[in-house]
Amino acid sequence: FLQSLLPDEVIFRIFSFLLEKDLCRAAQVCKRFNVLSNDPVLWKYLYQEIFEYTIPMMNPEPNKFHQVSPENYDGANPWKDSFVQLYRGVHVRPGYMESYSSNSDTAIRLRPRDNIQYYETIVDALSGVVEGDHNGIIFVHPGIYTDEWIFIDFPVTIIGTGPDKISSKVVVENTCETTVVFTEGCGESYIGYMTVWFLPEDPNAPHHRYCLEIGSNCSPTIDHCMVRSTSTVGSAVSCAGEGANPTFTHVTISDCENVGLYIADLAEGLFEDCEIHNNALAGIWVKNYAKPIIRRCHIHDGRDVGVFTFDNGYGYFEKCDIHHNRIAGFEVKAGANPTVVRCSIHHGQTGGIYIHARGRGQFLENKIHSNQFAGLWVTSNSDPTIRCNEIYNGHQGGVYIFTNGKGLIEKNNIYGNALAGIQIRSNSSPIVRHNKIHDGQHGGIYVHEKGQGIIEENEIYSNTLAGVWVTTGSSPTLRRNRIHSGRQVGVYFYDNGNGILEENDIYNHMYSGVQIRTGSNPVIKMNKIWGGQNGGILVYNSGLGLIERNEIFDNAMAGVWIKTDSNPLMRGNKIHDGRDGGICIFNGGKGILEKNEIFRNAQAGVLVSTNSHPQLRKNRIYDGFAAGIEITNGATALLERNQVFNNKFGGNFATGVSCVMTENRVFGNRNAIEKAVKRGHCLYKISSYTSYPMHDFYRCYTCNTTDKNAICVNCVQKCHQGHVTEFTRHDRFFCDCGAGTLSNTCCLAGEPTHDTDTLYDSAPPIESSTVRHA
Repeated sequence: FLQSLLPDEVIFRIFSFLLEKDLCRAAQVCKRFNVLSNDPVLWKYLYQEIFEYTIPMMNPEPNKFHQVSPENYDGANPWKDSFVQLYRGVHVRPGYMESYSSNSDTAIRLRPRDNIQYYETIVDALSGVVEGDHNGIIFVHPGIYTDEWIFIDFPVTIIGTGPDKISSKVVVENTCETTVVFTEGCGESYIGYMTVWFLPEDPNAPHHRYCLEIGSNCSPTIDHCMVRSTSTVGSAVSCAGEGANPTFTHVTISDCENVGLYIADLAEGLFEDCEIHNNALAGIWVKNYAKPIIRRCHIHDGRDVGVFTFDNGYGYFEKCDIHHNRIAGFEVKAGANPTVVRCSIHHGQTGGIYIHARGRGQFLENKIHSNQFAGLWVTSNSDPTIRCNEIYNGHQGGVYIFTNGKGLIEKNNIYGNALAGIQIRSNSSPIVRHNKIHDGQHGGIYVHEKGQGIIEENEIYSNTLAGVWVTTGSSPTLRRNRIHSGRQVGVYFYDNGNGILEENDIYNHMYSGVQIRTGSNPVIKMNKIWGGQNGGILVYNSGLGLIERNEIFDNAMAGVWIKTDSNPLMRGNKIHDGRDGGICIFNGGKGILEKNEIFRNAQAGVLVSTNSHPQLRKNRIYDGFAAGIEITNGATALLERNQVFNNKFGGNFATGVSCVMTENRVFGNRNAIEKAVKRGHCLYKISSYTSYPMHDFYRCYTCNTTDKNAICVNCVQKCHQGHVTEFTRHDRFFCDCGAGTLSNTCCLAGEPTHDTDTLYDSAPPIESSTVRHA
């Protein structure tokens, strides 16, 4: 009856002096007491007396602890719920009981609980847990616990407790022995929310001592701990032996003077959301058939490599952020075969990933970027799978494969690297397929020093230099790639570069689609090569090659250029619709042209000039908008069984040209030159400045022309009648009189174009196709 007369505030004040068991009994009296005794304020006060947590620590299931803000808690009273979950543990609280017995104020506030046991040391608490029934939970209160040898061989939970940043307030350290040892029998023990240090008096002394040691057949959980070892020998954490299978969550392993985390000898384990940084050697070592799962870890600023897998180490690495390590972010060697998925590997001071000495591995869907050297290095018989990664902004290359490196490089996006997107050298032989390789500040793929490999079905575009470079004895196979929109050459063979270029689309390059030079001898077959701003194929400086069954069309200059002692074999190609000539052979070029279809080119189907000596057999040269074949400037040729028909000018040979001709058929050509001459027209009228008819051309001394100006026969007779003129030679030109470039006005051609082009004589690639007046 009395309690019904008291206001809530008075009852609440009375309840504030009760302990937890008393509150629970009061809650059974009536509904009013039940509501008041479950007030969160009362339970927060009691909770923080015992556990010291600033916010409630939940333990919903074994080895699962997490703090939850009261404001975000789904239940009515998080303090009481946590109290219930944690109540049966023992406490390590040095000096607590002594303080209770000697301080009357404390004694009033902190009355003893008959079922809560307090210990001075963790070792004593472990003994007490074995002997008593305390659910195997030990709460370690703030303090520094030095030189306690914590040997765990039965299931137990040890958790730090205290306000705010708990892990930094509970420090367990040892100076002579391993700080915490888990051995067989520990089962699924738990250590959480504390700092574990190993601080040997002699950091350089040889030993096998660690902060944490997990042996065979152990499955402990390490949660929200900070780990550090100052020893220059061994590692901070050792997980070794068959059946070693710990769980690490939210653990920081940092500032160690050797390896951070060592996993070996068939060990496994789950390592999630850990912070591993600033360790002297590798942040993580994995070896001897160990296969951990490492997920969402932050591995950075190591003074050596970030992750080192070697000696047949395995492991699954997922969504880790690995960056700013002094050497590679990830190193694989000696039979190691990790799986690395959706990680970010960046800003390595040497490289991103280094695979060597028979290393393997699967690298899938990672972002590999902004590393000082290559994003990935593959060397010395290593054979990884590199698939679906983004590899970009490397300060050197994207992927560098050298010294017998292998590997499958597939479906990657490789771009924006300072050197080649992929570099293959020194007998390396990878498979490179289905990649996008683009916007490199150098080339797309660079194969050199006897590099090999199969390069197929890639898209290679918008690179600053060549899309693909092949040089110095290299012989890759490039098949069914799209190589386009480069700011220089599409594919560049030089200095004895070889290989097979087959069924590729090569188009829209600022220079030629393919260049071959200096002893290079590739096989180029069944490609489509078009849209080159400086020609389709350029063979020069003693270049060779078999060029067979390609379609070469719509190039801004010649479809094929052959010059300077080059001697390719061209067979069965279609060379058509060029905006200039079909094939241009000049400056000592050679070559065998056999069974090619050459048609609809704006200039000569085949132009041979300046001491060149090719052989043309069984070609069909037709429907050209200029001559079918033109030979000029002291060139010779063997012409055998060719068909030249339906061209605007037919077949033409300049003064001084000597050819061997056998069984050629020249028919159906429109002979526009002879018709224009007979009609008294200026030849510029039929050529404009886009084609170069071959006929007699003259110079005019009265008009002060030079040997770089040409005047057609009709203009000499009509426009320059009475002038001092001289026959120069029979050659290809357009008439400068008709073009309006002379002081004398042409009477035959109509309005001048003011074009300054003159004699066309096989201008080299990159340069203009004409010569300007001084």
